Amino acid sequence: MYQNKVTLIGFLGNDAEIRANNDRSFTTLSLATKSSYKKDGKYISHTEWHRCIVFGKLSEFAKTLTKGAHIQVEGELRSREYDSKKTDTKQRIWEIKVDSILKLDRAEKATPEEQEQHELNLQEEAA
Repeated sequence: MYQNKVTLIGFLGNDAEIRANNDRSFTTLSLATKSSYKKDGKYISHTEWHRCIVFGKLSEFAKTLTKGAHIQVEGELRSREYDSKKTDTKQRIWEIKVDSILKLDRAEKATPEEQEQHELNLQEEAA
């Protein structure tokens, strides 16, 4: 039995990008995760960037995501090689092939006026 499952929670570093390859469109996300550790009495912070690839119907949702969005992605870790034009060598990159996305952002808070109107509407419905 094998399992290749990754769960990441972080923030998008850029707006989602829509791309096409061989007549197939997909969305790429640049997801940042952060970790920290203590060294010599000081906390050292490290940010890791993950390239996330989204296909199919989920790609339609993914393309609406914007920089700073707090999300959770689940998928599988994949590597692929490509020929680098800059160095004229083969390069290997690691990507997450996304199976699910959960938006973790909280709903925006209502202004005091909107909250007051909402309460008045609730009182009218109850009467």
